[in-house]
Amino acid sequence: MESLWKLAKSIEAARFDAEDTPQLMRCSSTSKEQSYRIDGVPIPVTKASLPNGHVIPLLKAMLTTACERNCHYCAFRAGRDTRRFSFSPDELASTFMQFYRLGIAKGLFLSTGILNGGIRAEDRLLDTIAILRRKHRFQGYIHIKIMPGAEKDQVYEAMLLADRVSVNLEAPGPEYLQKIAPRKDFQRELIQPILWMDEIRKTRSPQRAWKQRWPSSTTQFVVGPAGETDVDLLQLSASLFQTYHFSRTYFMAFTPIEGTPLETHPAEDPRRQQRLYQASFLLRDYGYHFEELPFLASGKLPIHEDPKIAAARTTLKDAPVGVNTADRECLLRVPGIGPRSAERILQERRRARIRDVSHLYKLGVSIQRAAPYIHFNGTRPSYQMALPGFGR
Repeated sequence: MESLWKLAKSIEAARFDAEDTPQLMRCSSTSKEQSYRIDGVPIPVTKASLPNGHVIPLLKAMLTTACERNCHYCAFRAGRDTRRFSFSPDELASTFMQFYRLGIAKGLFLSTGILNGGIRAEDRLLDTIAILRRKHRFQGYIHIKIMPGAEKDQVYEAMLLADRVSVNLEAPGPEYLQKIAPRKDFQRELIQPILWMDEIRKTRSPQRAWKQRWPSSTTQFVVGPAGETDVDLLQLSASLFQTYHFSRTYFMAFTPIEGTPLETHPAEDPRRQQRLYQASFLLRDYGYHFEELPFLASGKLPIHEDPKIAAARTTLKDAPVGVNTADRECLLRVPGIGPRSAERILQERRRARIRDVSHLYKLGVSIQRAAPYIHFNGTRPSYQMALPGFGR
């Protein structure tokens, strides 16, 4: 019962981390959690996106909520009056395996507070997943955090054992990080592990790694309290995608927590979080260059509009894209055309010319979004026409 109670509290604590939660679920009415009651204790399980796009039930847990760091936004900062709990690595691994065998959870997201330094904290994380892999023979999904101050050999060990590793940058630069996490060293504790991850991928064989391939990499930013702009966040995101091949950058809109130095700071507009996700997907999946994003003079994205539409209004309204002649890169600049529908258009064009909006609709294009920015052999479509499903 004690382990179940601690697990429930651990999962509650891990909710402060946005990683591995599908963004579409966070922004829709679809529940991202399912709760199971075990011996009277409710245990929430998160629906999580794997690197391959599949969604699995995931336990998001922390080894301990005790922490010696004093991050100004964090519920578990040193000195805050709140009840703490801790697992041993073997206890958490065994508890997770109970849920795995019951079919309740298929993967584990594992983080921890920092006690006795980042090296010691990372050792305990690594001990936990080593027990899962080697003692329990667990072959499912594991996402592990690289803690501030972890050593290179620990980063390597994490990459050998996990499906995903993440370094929480929290802010887009040292000047911003000092405002929200003054005891963290941006370059030495956070950027350096990313450089090590890149070096390991380039210089070592993944044959010893889990599934004989290196894990995917992610990071998370706390949006709002440091005063950073969207330019700051997305410029760094672009570098992480292009240079270091990160799979995701997660954005967590700030919410004040009682008993922290930022408890009176206003909450960040959740729409800003959504716009940052949309823009980051343009950089990652649509081939946009950072300079193409529609930033305002303030350095922010338009809060009331999808950034792809805002960019298209500027660049495509008077220069529409030819559906039958444009390459993939140009097609992806059109609102309502995504990577899959762009590929369908290119395949269809090898068979026959695309004639009209109904033809495009069958290929999965959102006509209402796309019509103002396309033409068919010089003729622009009438997008006022009411065809079934065009508003999707």
